[in-house]
Amino acid sequence: MSRPAKPATAAQLRRGVLAVSVLHDVDLEPNRQGIWLTEGKRVWVPWGECRAAVRDADPESDTGRRRLARWLLARRWAADLDREALRSRLRPIGLPVGHELHQGPGWVRGSVLGDTLDLGLGAVGLDPDDPDAVVPLPRTALAAARLDLLLSWDDACDYLERMGLLAASRMQTRGEEALRPLGDCDVLTLLGSRTLRASLAASCEGLATVVAPMRTRAWTRLKLVDPAFAPAAWLVTSEEERGFPRPVLVTEDEVVLAAEGGNPAQLVTEHLTDRRWERDVLYR
Repeated sequence: MSRPAKPATAAQLRRGVLAVSVLHDVDLEPNRQGIWLTEGKRVWVPWGECRAAVRDADPESDTGRRRLARWLLARRWAADLDREALRSRLRPIGLPVGHELHQGPGWVRGSVLGDTLDLGLGAVGLDPDDPDAVVPLPRTALAAARLDLLLSWDDACDYLERMGLLAASRMQTRGEEALRPLGDCDVLTLLGSRTLRASLAASCEGLATVVAPMRTRAWTRLKLVDPAFAPAAWLVTSEEERGFPRPVLVTEDEVVLAAEGGNPAQLVTEHLTDRRWERDVLYR
């Protein structure tokens, strides 16, 4: 995806939100300063917020429209709940830096050392088509609900550490080497738990390697994973559900993306040739 030469103009944003209104069935009224979301309780969204929603995308591109739609729908769904109802649904959510669902710097409430994994707030039970999904909430949605961000984030962190402790306990007692979502935390979010990171690192003499190409599954032992699996699985997974394109190195304090390089696909395809004399090793 190419970065636009200049920030999106009000005209581009206006055309983008009108397209979102039609394509995603979002009721809205634009004016010179921003837009009103008009279904149910009226919600004001200024153009500056729309510009933050699209980030580096063209508002009239498919990517820009999807980002606008997710942002505006999250604002709409959050506004339909009273403060206590929304607070009860808040959950932590971890996303790779630059992920399609990432809401930008203003959304980040915490980051794991390593410049790879950011943590912010989302809410469960908002999306009527997928009530189990944790929807990332723009900071403006939380501000509009007049929620105490520090208290809300403390509660979310406590929940994350409880889930991390449970995940670590299950992996230890059951001997599992695959990490699965637990509670309302997907595997990327679970890696935000210091408790889980400490457990993984301790089992590998201080440095664990985790393969998590998708948000729904991760593997903690490379011997169980084909070298070409992570990049291939990441490529065929939708942008919204992707995890890390390469293995991550995990310590108690850090999550670091492994350096690029090598040709993992060659390791598993070179033996498929019919010209047996070209093989490095004779496979039977």
